[in-house]
Amino acid sequence: MKAKREFRDRDETEVAVLDALVDRRDGMTVFELRSHVAVGIDDLEDALSSLKADGLIEADDDGERTRIKPDDRVVPEPGAQDTEGSLFDQLRERLGL
Repeated sequence: MKAKREFRDRDETEVAVLDALVDRRDGMTVFELRSHVAVGIDDLEDALSSLKADGLIEADDDGERTRIKPDDRVVPEPGAQDTEGSLFDQLRERLGL
């Protein structure tokens, strides 16, 4: 599952973090995120900082580890279709036509 469309116009790393978190609603540690997103720790820190500042993620500390979770508004409704559109639609969107 992917993050809602309205949150996909962000930096590539931020979108990858949101997508990974949407798949694991129970949250992920920084190490788990790093293995799913496959970027350097500095890039991951920047993405997490930006997402946190915009209120798109939250961090829960259970005493043993900190788990990062997506904000509810980022997660698509259950059963919502993931409409990527055709290749033509994707190109048109990228070119701003």
